[in-house]
Amino acid sequence: MAKEITVLGSTGSIGRQTLEVVAAHPGRFRVAALVAARNDELLAAQVRRFRPRLAVLLDEERARVLAEMVSDPGIRILAGEEGLMAAACLEGVELVVAAMVGIRSLKAILAALEAGKDIALANKEVLVAAGQLVMDRARRLSRQIIPVDSEHSAIFQCLRQGGRVAEVIITASGGPLRQMPRAEMANVTPEQALNHPTWVMGPKITIDSATLMNKGLEVIEAKHLFNLDFDQIKVLIHPQSVVHALVRYSDGALFAQLGPADMRLPIQYALTWPERWDLDVQPLDLAALGHLEFALPDLERFPCLELALQAGRAGGTYPAVLSAADEVAVEYFLAGKLTLTAISQVVGRVLDEHQPEPVPDLEGILAADAWARRRAGAVAEGLSF
Repeated sequence: MAKEITVLGSTGSIGRQTLEVVAAHPGRFRVAALVAARNDELLAAQVRRFRPRLAVLLDEERARVLAEMVSDPGIRILAGEEGLMAAACLEGVELVVAAMVGIRSLKAILAALEAGKDIALANKEVLVAAGQLVMDRARRLSRQIIPVDSEHSAIFQCLRQGGRVAEVIITASGGPLRQMPRAEMANVTPEQALNHPTWVMGPKITIDSATLMNKGLEVIEAKHLFNLDFDQIKVLIHPQSVVHALVRYSDGALFAQLGPADMRLPIQYALTWPERWDLDVQPLDLAALGHLEFALPDLERFPCLELALQAGRAGGTYPAVLSAADEVAVEYFLAGKLTLTAISQVVGRVLDEHQPEPVPDLEGILAADAWARRRAGAVAEGLSF
């Protein structure tokens, strides 16, 4: 029987590629629900192609437009939080692909776990802000959180060797600004920062890659996903983006997962786990590559990474505040209102002002997120031009 899936964030980069994987395996998957934020035209096209039982737009006005574009009585159209929760908990669905940016889908993911769904997680912010809460819920309910992010998928695959883990190494391409002198980084335009050398991603994650905030978020995520101590997780710059992560075991053996810079590979593995299916992807030619480079990250040039590591170690509501403040600062940068280097200034100021809650529940996490967004907006306005 076809595996029924829900895709939260179907019009984003990961959502679109998830549907490419589904289309490549006709009859093996059934798309039961699609959820998007505002892109009514693309969602309508997806609905017409995959004919889910449920389609949701978070924007209520655009949901009404979607209902007019999709005149199929067999497809239910919902809007807002109600629709998001309905899609996450839809009867018959086995796997929910969580690919929405930010923590807006956090309640839906928790509800999906309660409803007996496994989660293919492509969203960093949910585990950064609420990692302990989500993972405790998954363990209590015996549900799987399967990582979609390329680095965490690589770790997930390497951990199948068994044995005591000594160290996990997450790689980073270094982004488009890897060799730019720090003095020039204040003049970087959004177009320059979005020009990633190896990956095609959404704008927020691409800017996070340029500042290396992305790697800090991934360290926090890995701590929760794999029940690691922060001292066990390292970051290395690897410009070729071929080695996605490495795991060193206590006997000294070092396992690496290598693959092309193609997100369809980790997406498909999350959809088919624990099996591996064929995938039409360009195989790596190691001889053509010739060599692989690795280096330690420069924390002075990339202060966002250091801020993330500090927030992760501090715990409590600090990671939620970090993630929310970064999201706001990145929006200001993309709008041309803030310099790239001011992103770390905004995040640092907000973290310094935060009064943390040591062991937050869902309400505490959401309150910290909301406070951080308001404060980051105020700080960004003060630094904007």
